Amino acid sequence: MASFPQRVFSGVQPTGNLHLGNYLGAITRWVELQARYDCVFCVVDLHAITVPQDPQDLTRSIREVTAAFLASGIDAKRHIVFNQSQVAEHAELAWVLNCTARIGWMNRMTQFKEKAGKDREQASVGLYSYPVLMAADVLAYRATHVPVGEDQKQHLELARDVAQKFNQDFTASIAARGLGVEQPTGEGGTALAYFPLPEPLIHGPATRVMSLRDGTKKMSKSDPSDNSRINLTDDADAIASKIRKARTDPDPLPSEVAGLAGRPEADNLVGIFAALNGQTREEVLADYGNAQFSTFKGALADRAVATLAPIAAEMKRLVADPQAIDAVLADGAARARVIARETMDGVKDIVGMVRTPGR
Repeated sequence: MASFPQRVFSGVQPTGNLHLGNYLGAITRWVELQARYDCVFCVVDLHAITVPQDPQDLTRSIREVTAAFLASGIDAKRHIVFNQSQVAEHAELAWVLNCTARIGWMNRMTQFKEKAGKDREQASVGLYSYPVLMAADVLAYRATHVPVGEDQKQHLELARDVAQKFNQDFTASIAARGLGVEQPTGEGGTALAYFPLPEPLIHGPATRVMSLRDGTKKMSKSDPSDNSRINLTDDADAIASKIRKARTDPDPLPSEVAGLAGRPEADNLVGIFAALNGQTREEVLADYGNAQFSTFKGALADRAVATLAPIAAEMKRLVADPQAIDAVLADGAARARVIARETMDGVKDIVGMVRTPGR
């Protein structure tokens, strides 16, 4: 049975400094996935403008995020790195999928409620419908896998629902044009599909990194306290200082993972150490169980500095040459556009739109 080529798509918004949570929760996984998949990595600047942005800050952030990708080990020659707005098919496909998605599905999206807060009536339409654009980002490349954090699983489920409804709505047209791939169904049979149902890739001991000041809150670039996060642009002194100041409780580290229950700050720091050192929480506690936090924080600071300080230095070097970064993005956009254009041509044919061949 034919199958869709294995391809990964993932993206990051250019909305301020990337931090340790982005690095451990996304970028390190991307680096690993390069060995097993064809990968498309996107700076999703269309998503960024769903809320107000200063134009100069947005330009700088797009380049800074790209620099972080490259400095962390993303290979822009073997894989595709680009910013979303350079490939018009993202927005074009999003409109078709807006006509496929249902209002009821959108009303269940919890992140809109969180981001809009009490001002829902003043939120942009883009903020409401951006999960459909996220689906278009993935489906434009007919990606089969998407590395996501727990907070993004709902959006990927929406992408799967949208893909499945499109496939079902246009089954006859897909078949008539010979554009389908036979895929297994949940009932044991097969059905024609133009879009795959992308699968989530969730793994690792620190897929959700929490604030250094409050272990119950996710590490965030929007937190007013810079000490709540380790930015990828922080130098060695800043990294070590923030870890030393990280909130903890008065008890020593437990010797077993069960002992981290009810201790969110301790659990967070152990998880960060595990992810940075390629270990499990169990292995970290085998080495540091019953240790005081002063000892553990020293070891964690050394590990974090060894990993992150070289990335900060390389980012600084890359950002100093914006033309070189722009050239990487332009090359990636040109290659991304070839794939997305083919997908969009198929969508137009399936839906019944008239188009100029080759455009």
